[in-house]
Amino acid sequence: MFEYFPTNYVWNLATNLALNTGGHITEIDEICRPLLAASEQGDDAGTEQFFAAWCERADRLVAHAEADLAAEHELSAARKYQRASVYYLTAERQQSRGFAPRQRAYERMLDTFSRAVTLGRQNCERVEVPYEGTAYPAYLVRAQPADGQTRTPVMIHCNGLDSTKEMVYGSGIAHELARRGVSTLIVDHPGVGEALRLRGLTGYAESERWAGAAVDFLTGLDDIDASRIGIIGWSLGGYYAPRAAAFEDRLSLCVSWGANYDWGAVQRRRLAREGSNPVPHYWEHVQWVFGMDTKDEFMKFAPTMNLKGVVEKIAVPYLITHGENDRQIPLEYAHTQFEAATASPDRELRIFTAEEGGAEHASADNMSVATSFISDWIVARL
Repeated sequence: MFEYFPTNYVWNLATNLALNTGGHITEIDEICRPLLAASEQGDDAGTEQFFAAWCERADRLVAHAEADLAAEHELSAARKYQRASVYYLTAERQQSRGFAPRQRAYERMLDTFSRAVTLGRQNCERVEVPYEGTAYPAYLVRAQPADGQTRTPVMIHCNGLDSTKEMVYGSGIAHELARRGVSTLIVDHPGVGEALRLRGLTGYAESERWAGAAVDFLTGLDDIDASRIGIIGWSLGGYYAPRAAAFEDRLSLCVSWGANYDWGAVQRRRLAREGSNPVPHYWEHVQWVFGMDTKDEFMKFAPTMNLKGVVEKIAVPYLITHGENDRQIPLEYAHTQFEAATASPDRELRIFTAEEGGAEHASADNMSVATSFISDWIVARL
């Protein structure tokens, strides 16, 4: 992984995610270079400086994009808005829940992302998924039906603990799938992104609830083949996706982009400071995600987030990928998760190595390796 900050894994992870989801290395170097000293103070300290640096660069990009628009150069403006959205999100994700400026940064991210999609005429439609008396937002990336067909297969792509639908979109996996004839619904399900930040929808263990709502939505679309709906999730989505596939029998394929067999045990390890956190202000963050008031309440809930007795119920093709250098989820969990999925008629475990890339958590060091392999695997079966 590109380790810009030699002593700070969490800031390095954020930087690599920005690089993998649309940021430019020269702009990111300009952002990060003044932050080197602050990065040595720990994951949480200095995050406001981190926020200011990333937002300042995003603001400058917006100004340049507006100059492009004034000159009627919409496509050029779109590219700048796209990178600005990446930088706003990178800034926002690192902050504590109570840091007031983060909401403005998040709203700026949504606005610049929307402008990038519209002005760039991108294959990305914002949709609302009806869900338990309300709705959660998603992006639909459509593939063209194969010759002689009118409908496409589709993957539901869920998030992890702290990612968003815009990050998944930026990874490029939906476009890799679209080029291969598979559509993608990228969801901000309860507990993440817009569903959490703007709608107050908190997370829970039973992912089949919101996944079932996504299936209901997709079956109502004329260009989607309801008999070929799969689900994929990265990071904590490596728990959410197989949990959904185990209990939502309309799903016909599953991918864990990173195993997550016993997330409750991971929390005990993090409490003992064994293993790296994905974001600063971690314990405050997980309480927010799951609607808990205290760390003790969260720690009582966390053991419910495990796949013991669950992956055994997956009766569809199932792929698990994992990085050999994953510093958040132990590699042993990938083997345990794979070995337990005995009812799957076609299961595969793929370990990405440092030599080929994709070896860090959710392939954050090189997502292109994972997106290509996963897309090929899905298309061969879906």
